[in-house]
Amino acid sequence: MEADLRELISTVRNPHLHRLLAHVFADGTATWTSYRDAPAAKYYHQAYRHGLLEHSLTVAQAVGAIAATFPGIDRDVAVTGALLHDIGKLDAYELNGDDITMSDHGRLYGEISLGYYRVRRLIERIDGFPPDLEQALLHIILSHHGSLAHGSPVVPCTREATLVHMIDNLGGKLGSFDRVEKDLPMGEQWSAFDKGIGAGAYFARRMPGAAREAA
Repeated sequence: MEADLRELISTVRNPHLHRLLAHVFADGTATWTSYRDAPAAKYYHQAYRHGLLEHSLTVAQAVGAIAATFPGIDRDVAVTGALLHDIGKLDAYELNGDDITMSDHGRLYGEISLGYYRVRRLIERIDGFPPDLEQALLHIILSHHGSLAHGSPVVPCTREATLVHMIDNLGGKLGSFDRVEKDLPMGEQWSAFDKGIGAGAYFARRMPGAAREAA
């Protein structure tokens, strides 16, 4: 995953965004060490060590691929936003062994606010960072949950923010399928209702006979 991340970062051509990503993901820094090890959630998806890296990388890879399909999308902004959209979880969660808990900051401020302030502070250290680029990137972080009801203080108002929100939501949903399937007894095809999916999950190939046929 680290090799894939560094390859993706190399495709970001905007020098200001590339420098920002270099600050965050520089090898050996405390930020990179935390990002590499952090979980993506407390329960619903990728709730394990390295989960944040896995989730953010897959979202950013999908965003980068889809950005070429639809006109008007700034790929560099969208990919950078995808890689940084959940960075507030570095401050919101605490990982002790396999135990994931909410930090005091996570409970008091929420991961979106924490991510906004972390990235804004980083941008302020980069001389000449364009204000319109800062605005576009911070809007992605603030709006990536998609609605006020789901914790975003604003809804996505740009193509890039809309794309990141949609793929982030998809990544979380598919991560919930992975979690549910892992705990489902062999031979069972339906799970109980799962809040992360919004329904019971169906796995057509879990029957022993189906697995042999597929092989």
